Amino acid sequence: MDSLREHGLRIGDLDPGPRCSIADVEGVRVGHVTVVRDEPGVARTGVTAIVAGATVSEPLRAGVAVLNGAGEMTGSLQVAEWGVLETPVYLTATMAVGRVYDGAVAAAVTADPAVGVESVVIPVVAECDDSWLSDPRPVHVVAADAGRALEAASDVVEQGGVGAGAGMVAFGFKGGIGSASRRAGDAMVGVLVLANFGERRHLRIDGVPVGALLGDVALARPRPAGSCIVVVATDAALGSAQLERVARRAGLGLARTGSTAHHGSGEIFLALSTARGPEEPLDIDAFFAATVDATEEAVVSALWSAETTVGREGRVAHALPHEAVLELLEAHRRIGVR
Repeated sequence: MDSLREHGLRIGDLDPGPRCSIADVEGVRVGHVTVVRDEPGVARTGVTAIVAGATVSEPLRAGVAVLNGAGEMTGSLQVAEWGVLETPVYLTATMAVGRVYDGAVAAAVTADPAVGVESVVIPVVAECDDSWLSDPRPVHVVAADAGRALEAASDVVEQGGVGAGAGMVAFGFKGGIGSASRRAGDAMVGVLVLANFGERRHLRIDGVPVGALLGDVALARPRPAGSCIVVVATDAALGSAQLERVARRAGLGLARTGSTAHHGSGEIFLALSTARGPEEPLDIDAFFAATVDATEEAVVSALWSAETTVGREGRVAHALPHEAVLELLEAHRRIGVR
């Protein structure tokens, strides 16, 4: 599928990496397991794993921030306390967190023989609620799906209604996984979002009030609550306090797309550095700007990449209407400007 970037949309002033995804940060890979079936119970769900090389024996520096806490990210208290990440970051559905946590423990034991012998592990598993499209009661995800997502991880980041994004809805349209990247000087910043939030009337793309201008289009899920998990990665040697500040800026990127961090929505953000050397004095403002721009584009990419999905009780989450959106962006001189 094409991207809005291929149509000439440019969000912000900073340049993206070659893939315009979180995988532009060297060493970061993403894997999905997508669970789609109609019996027993309707499943439109899955697991996504963001792999950056973190283990209990060799953790990565990290920081976490919460904009609205109507959600869950296991291990986030330890990240906030110690400033390190010890496992891959797993994303899934709300009621599947326990299953994925079990699978993440098994994967950690396999990856590091010290786990369970010299130390224990608290995996990072974050969730959004996909129950508008997927029946949550059977908990379709199994523990082994965490390991399968790790095995599937690659530097080609599939986006839209895949993995944990299979049943997500954003701004009244089909949502899911989105990713983007930006250069911050000589460093790279990559973002991956699990987009499951927002009201149609608030949707903005590069400042254009697309949601309000689209007119009478079919909507999914009338209530605005949902959630959005944002994972930010960089190859710069930022410290944990700096990474917490970077993570917090993801909320500004969500706001640009139309998020108001609704009362029932969980906006939880994690930032990590793949650099293992000592912290370096860097221009933190460049990383703030890169995070905001990449988060905004990642949400747009999730919407653009997702396809119309029929879920439980015949509910339909329609894809963002590409042609109508392109016309609006051209009319507002965001694309097609010579």
